[in-house]
Amino acid sequence: MERIQIIVRWVFAIFMVGVGIQHFVDPQIFVDIMPPYLSDWSLELVYLSGVFEILGGVGLLIPRTRAMAGWGLILLLLAVFPANIHMAINDIPFRGEHLSPALRWGRLPFQLVFIGIAWWTSQSKPPKG
Repeated sequence: MERIQIIVRWVFAIFMVGVGIQHFVDPQIFVDIMPPYLSDWSLELVYLSGVFEILGGVGLLIPRTRAMAGWGLILLLLAVFPANIHMAINDIPFRGEHLSPALRWGRLPFQLVFIGIAWWTSQSKPPKG
């Protein structure tokens, strides 16, 4: 089980770093899904969340920062959830494409999966059970 946790940790960390980098490479796709009440700070928030995604991903790989990185990623995933809800409710295009309602709404539960992965991979050793 520990080997699986290590593999998932690495895959998740690489995923988070990659998504974080994407915030700088193509920030507009993230700006587009921001709720209107954040429009004055959309680009800054996209960059900030990108920084925290990169730091969280790297932090998961360092034993000393792993637990803090896990909690940081959990908080980040909760913080960006309103943008995902906004995208689902308002049929906001992603990369110029309108997603089907099933895909827009179906992706929301994956935020809980990512939160679970962030928690599990941030544990020093897999919980017994």
